[in-house]
Amino acid sequence: MKSVSSFGHFDRIIGELTDLRVLLERIETRDREAKQRGGEALLIGVEAIHQAIRKTRTEIVSIKSNGKGETLYRATDELDAVVADTESATETILEAAETIDGIAGRLIPTLEGDAREQLVEMRSQAIRIFEACNFQDISGQRISKVVNLMQFIEQRIMAMTEIWGITEIESDPASEARKPKGDEALLNGPALATDENVVSQDDIDSLFP
Repeated sequence: MKSVSSFGHFDRIIGELTDLRVLLERIETRDREAKQRGGEALLIGVEAIHQAIRKTRTEIVSIKSNGKGETLYRATDELDAVVADTESATETILEAAETIDGIAGRLIPTLEGDAREQLVEMRSQAIRIFEACNFQDISGQRISKVVNLMQFIEQRIMAMTEIWGITEIESDPASEARKPKGDEALLNGPALATDENVVSQDDIDSLFP
């Protein structure tokens, strides 16, 4: 009886070991499949990163202009010039209005009737000029904010080009297609103070007697 009982005990142990072995094989199979799936996911992730890097580099190339004086850099300089020219013109207008107001103020006591009323109206219009010229401060502040933002973008673009090692600008078909051609390419607007080899108004005036 003991022998039969022992054999039954051994059979149960062998059966449990067999079940354990099957379980371990299942676990190993699952681990291999998980690793395989993880490897595939990793490869997919790496490929996605690679594509993103290539796309980013392409975008940087399309944004970065061929040196100072074009696209984003030119736009920043143009806005700076707008602020400076507007401020200078506004100061001239204010000085002229102040002169007119002063002359009218000195003449009013010396005149009577319609002439006096006309001078009073002239001073009133000079005050309107003073008030209207306040636009320059507000517009200048707004444009300055835009300029600062564009300069920040310029700095970020330059930093990215250094990170990617972009030393030369590659050909961008889209940018080439957008460039003006023919007579349109000659319409560059007024020159900036920093522009070189440009024809000034004095040069043009000298051509006429």
